Amino acid sequence: MTVLSRARASSSLPKRFVRTFATPSALPVKDCSSITPPYPRLLQTLDEVRNVLPKGSKLTLAEKILYAHLRNPEESLGGGGKVRGERYLKLRPDRVAMQDASAQMALLQFMTCRLPSCAVPASIHCDHLIQAQTGAESDLSRSIEANREVFDFLESAALKYGIEFWRPGSGIIHQIVLENYAAPGLLMLGTDSHTPNAGGLGMLAIGVGGADAVDALTDTPWELKAPLVTGIKLTGELKGWATPKDLILHLAGKLTVRGGTGRILEYFGPGVAAQSCTGLATIANMGAEVGATTSTFPYSDNMRQYLHATGRGPVAKAADQAAKNGFLQADDGAEYDEVIEINLSELEPHFNGPFTPDLATPLSGFSSFLNDNKYPTTLSSALIGSCTNSSYEDMSRVASIAEQAKAAGLKSKVPFLVTPGSELIRATIERDGLQGTLEDVGATVLANACGPCIGQWKRDEKKGEDNAILTSFNRNFKARNDGNLKTMNFLASPEIVTAMAFSGDLNFNPATDSIPTPNGPFKFTPPSGDRLPPTGYTPGDLSYAPQPSPKPVPETEIAISPSSTRLEILEPFGTNFAGGKGELPQMTCLMRVRGKCTTDHISAAGAWLKYKGHLSNISENTLMTAVNDEGGQINVARDASGEETIPKTMQKYQARSEPWMLVVDDNYGEGSAREHAALQPRFYGCGMIVARSFARIHETNLKKQGILPLWFVNKDDYSKISALDKVTTSGLASILDGTSTTSIVTLKVGKPSGEIVEVEARHTLSTDQIEWLRAGSALNWIGEQARKSGKA
Repeated sequence: MTVLSRARASSSLPKRFVRTFATPSALPVKDCSSITPPYPRLLQTLDEVRNVLPKGSKLTLAEKILYAHLRNPEESLGGGGKVRGERYLKLRPDRVAMQDASAQMALLQFMTCRLPSCAVPASIHCDHLIQAQTGAESDLSRSIEANREVFDFLESAALKYGIEFWRPGSGIIHQIVLENYAAPGLLMLGTDSHTPNAGGLGMLAIGVGGADAVDALTDTPWELKAPLVTGIKLTGELKGWATPKDLILHLAGKLTVRGGTGRILEYFGPGVAAQSCTGLATIANMGAEVGATTSTFPYSDNMRQYLHATGRGPVAKAADQAAKNGFLQADDGAEYDEVIEINLSELEPHFNGPFTPDLATPLSGFSSFLNDNKYPTTLSSALIGSCTNSSYEDMSRVASIAEQAKAAGLKSKVPFLVTPGSELIRATIERDGLQGTLEDVGATVLANACGPCIGQWKRDEKKGEDNAILTSFNRNFKARNDGNLKTMNFLASPEIVTAMAFSGDLNFNPATDSIPTPNGPFKFTPPSGDRLPPTGYTPGDLSYAPQPSPKPVPETEIAISPSSTRLEILEPFGTNFAGGKGELPQMTCLMRVRGKCTTDHISAAGAWLKYKGHLSNISENTLMTAVNDEGGQINVARDASGEETIPKTMQKYQARSEPWMLVVDDNYGEGSAREHAALQPRFYGCGMIVARSFARIHETNLKKQGILPLWFVNKDDYSKISALDKVTTSGLASILDGTSTTSIVTLKVGKPSGEIVEVEARHTLSTDQIEWLRAGSALNWIGEQARKSGKA
């Protein structure tokens, strides 16, 4: 059975081109059977855990949720000794969520396992491939046409394997997950780094690469090194212009982009219960910016109210009972590895940036910061929404600011773009007049999609010019939003961004300053709004939403054209250890990467998103904005024949079947969860990457694809390996065959002069990860296990 024509028909969504006001109504109670966590099983597993751990052990909330999802508590926790930061946990996730850009590679990898269906409930969300240009309707129509073959592929795969498919225009993955799937105590994997957004409902939602998602989809134990747990104690209450966004912006400044690596951020204290569920989601969302594994909060009345408001009363009732059994909060006396206390009463609005989300400046010092650094002080664009701040509460509060400005006769002085998080939010703010209020003061409402936040913004102004924008987004690396390396994106709350749009001057302080008008000076009063819509949510266009819990249709043909430039069937990677080899083959050092190298540097988004399902084509952007430490040039590498771009140099090594390796700096691979940043070097023949340090998700993605990630024991040894050096491993064989328990691998570095330099590096491979490496990739290993068990 082919579904190509059916997929096309449903993706075109003709009804959506003319908007009408949705009929106000309360959301009906949903069938929650597939979205309610299996609390009885989780509590039973937690009882087993307490029998394995030392008597009287006090557990944090994060530990309770993780340990309740262990497949075998004795295997993961038995034998005594330290768990956090040491043990690998083999877990059973409850659910998987995938956005359209990353879902392509995740599904292509899942297909190689040749299984008939998914082992856990899963969903696909079409949000990343919709480009913002002129407005919601035209942008959506144009993007559906431009990406039709990708949407057809995703929908056909969803039909074949029984996956819920959210069509283009339905909204941003993280907002939809919060509204439909998130639940207290759940463990979910998502193929996007901001998956932790769902932690606002008291669960653990963890961003992963597609190969990790395949673990859950194939019922393979998902492995995670037990994170450390940082406690964030909140006291006091937010006042004036301060918002939950300012809390996480402030915390990012304290922790930096590396401070949360290998840690779960668990919030507690009297200040937590006062925050709205969607406000907590904003905080959890940007935990990704400090490298945290995820963030979570104890179950609260505001979470309960949000579940009821979104049609999930049965989940709330089940969670109430689980909470009575002690599951959804930390044990009294539980200890954290570190505690950070924040008095919300003292918090002021913040701006973070430019070019990094951890450069935090309070509102009171922002003007001086700009002038001291000679940054632009004229605002060029203001953008609000995105997965970080697009809730009803966010929109109602910014509408209160817009109402004040409208009454004073003001309109936005700069392009003012608004991204609703979902069709539920868009329809509800339209019905309640909030959208009209924003449009009256000059706002352009974009499609329910990621848009400018992830680089899907066709911006014609300020190309190649220094300029400053304000956004309520979560990430602000160079060129991320509009492709312009000179655009400075300062992150702030949607309330501050909106107020600043009416001034156009970044020296303006909305809390203290006035704006001249013909009727005299005008000063804003602090924003206000509703946490939940007073008359309930209205669902809007239900044709975007999937049938809940669809059954697989195994005879469905996957819609991939053999001539496609957007989609490509994956071929399994080979292994470097065929024939019983224990050491990696000799590798040539391609280059030494200097400084910050995010996944945006390794595999750019923006215009390259269209090739997410075609490994050969997207690999041509590999490391194209990375800085070569030997010379300081961008996108320059060399082999024996001379200098070339980095991707072209990789292609030369690939053509010669010559293995190569990389040397990289601190926190290599920070940023998004995109596994292409691991797949692409592997495709070109990379066998090993040695770093001063790695970001968590990226290190795991490298392991999944059969690349050996090593950490310098002495970070100063970074400069001892140069381009064209010949590098071999020593001691790896005994680690792989289990005869050695050391974490040290010695690298023998042959210089062109004939000198041999030895460098010590450290591996972090678990027993299962060693099997991935030997097999050539985790998928190869999963396939081998499935064939042995007769499942494939």
